[in-house]
Amino acid sequence: VQLQASGGGLAQAGGSLRLSCAASGLMFTDNTVGWFRQAPGKEREFVGRFRRDGRGTRYADSVRGRFTISRDNAKNMVYLQMNSLKPEDTAVYYCAASPRYVNDEISQYDHWGQGTQVTVSS
Repeated sequence: VQLQASGGGLAQAGGSLRLSCAASGLMFTDNTVGWFRQAPGKEREFVGRFRRDGRGTRYADSVRGRFTISRDNAKNMVYLQMNSLKPEDTAVYYCAASPRYVNDEISQYDHWGQGTQVTVSS
């Protein structure tokens, strides 16, 4: 199983980026997919997750209303649309997957991508 996050880059405050998560060896329809991020000198933190049954999403308070997770079943892709970006969103972003119904606990996710850097300038 491999996950790969992509789409990171440099954005200005107030701008947008869309991250993608691709998988080989698993189907996102069988997995809860979480997005996490880790800023320099900080612990990895939960950003949001998309339930395996497609019935709901959950977001961290810091991104709710600005970030949206979606899934394309035909392409087996999950996306993180990030709008109204802030400098404090700067971090390496990771996608992760679990076959269970999980939320924000890092330890509950079995498979991780390598991360993609997002830098937001003020």
